[in-house]
Amino acid sequence: MTPALWALLSPFAGWAVLRVTGWEPKFRWSQLVSFTPYAAAGSLVPLAFALAVRNRPATLAALVVGGMLASVVLPRAVPQGVPETDGQPLRVMTANVLRGSVPAEALIGAVERNRPDVLTLQEFTPYLAARLEEAGLGTLLPYHLEQLGTAIYSRLPLRPGIGFDADQWQHVGGVLTLPDGSEVDIVGVHACAPSAGWLAGCWAQSIQVLPPARPAKRPRVLAGDFNSTLDHAVLRELIATGYQDAASVTGKGLAMTWPYNGRSVLIPKVAIDHVLASEGVAVRAFETLALPRTDHRATVTDLVLRRGA
Repeated sequence: MTPALWALLSPFAGWAVLRVTGWEPKFRWSQLVSFTPYAAAGSLVPLAFALAVRNRPATLAALVVGGMLASVVLPRAVPQGVPETDGQPLRVMTANVLRGSVPAEALIGAVERNRPDVLTLQEFTPYLAARLEEAGLGTLLPYHLEQLGTAIYSRLPLRPGIGFDADQWQHVGGVLTLPDGSEVDIVGVHACAPSAGWLAGCWAQSIQVLPPARPAKRPRVLAGDFNSTLDHAVLRELIATGYQDAASVTGKGLAMTWPYNGRSVLIPKVAIDHVLASEGVAVRAFETLALPRTDHRATVTDLVLRRGA
């Protein structure tokens, strides 16, 4: 029983060490590390066996391994409290529309129900753009920026902002002007997927080209499909520049956003769609919602631009 018990514990121990150290040795690990919340839950199995057979060394080892995994997963499920702050509210909605598959009527219905100030779309297509225009999205969100299939629609005045190489990156940057005259950088994000071959390098670089939270002339909000979870070192490094992940701040960090379609029913869900807000922006609420014909959950985030930020 003892060799089998240690064999059961070993994969979880290796996982915990790699995750805590932040070392991502191969692109396959960059995919696997997304499932760290499931590994944390699974680490209870060797602990239960060790307790059942009363193996003290294995029990202590299992407690350490489980504690390491819990320490990186559980904080994102604990709300940090809604800050008491005055300022301009900003509601941000983001959705990956799966190569323009979401019906225009469904998307506009979601906009009408949730009333975002800003909508960022990924895998946006000219066909969907035309359908949305015909259906009246321009009446609800009259300002628009787009680059390589990523779009920003806004109810508030929007002008081009932070620039990205239009031949390489599917990010688009803008500057929003709020009713009180204050401004905020908004970036619609669509990172590469951490897949095989050259895409593995594209994935990391597509996160690294995103602007840090500081130094900056104005507060910043990054919203979209990062193709990264909070268990990826490259995303944590970006957040460490001064961002806060809206889902984690509100205790919704384990709200999974992908994949949700029939072909992916056996794949564990992960959280790869994020809204990151810089320190000049308070996070009030974060929710996910389903849209038809896409494998992503959309997100709706309530922010407040602090006065004097």
